[in-house]
Amino acid sequence: MHFISLAYAAAQPAQPPNPILSTVIPFAIIIVVFYLFLILPQQKQRKKHKEFIESLQKGDMVITSSGIYGKIKNIGEKDFTIEIAENVNIKILKDNIISKA
Repeated sequence: MHFISLAYAAAQPAQPPNPILSTVIPFAIIIVVFYLFLILPQQKQRKKHKEFIESLQKGDMVITSSGIYGKIKNIGEKDFTIEIAENVNIKILKDNIISKA
């Protein structure tokens, strides 16, 4: 009688776990974590920098990403003209301004 129950248990195949779910779920978790810790903070930082650049006006003292201090003389569509010394003006892309001096 004991052998019959063992034979019956061996005759029924165990159902394998769903292979699609076991591979998709870890990737979905990785994508969500990647988005929350890398992409979302970068988007917030980019938005904050864009608002900062839009708030700049002529006469503001700024610092460029290369460490140059200057005063905004002209605001173009994609660039600023800044005066770094008396009668010395340079054009620099708006994205290269990192802060006010």
